[in-house]
Amino acid sequence: MNIQELAQCAPAINITITAAELKDFATQLIAETKAELEQSISESKAEAYLTGEKVMEMLEISKATLYRWKQRGYLVPIRIGGNDRYRQSDINHILQKGGPK
Repeated sequence: MNIQELAQCAPAINITITAAELKDFATQLIAETKAELEQSISESKAEAYLTGEKVMEMLEISKATLYRWKQRGYLVPIRIGGNDRYRQSDINHILQKGGPK
């Protein structure tokens, strides 16, 4: 059991750890945070912008539903060259979580 699991199972427990164990924990925490940030940055740089037709296909919705979502601010497009485009990350969020960010 690692220190994170122990803290979740017994949050009021007192423990004694060595300086080396504390250093290892801090190093692990920093590495995990760094990996998460790098992934987030990488995803934001690789953002794709989809047409309404592609969004309707991916979400299996009608043109009327897409229009209604746009009007209500549920799925907000950006304008590129006079055309609406939808962020891939917004679509992924809807597919994973069932709603916009």
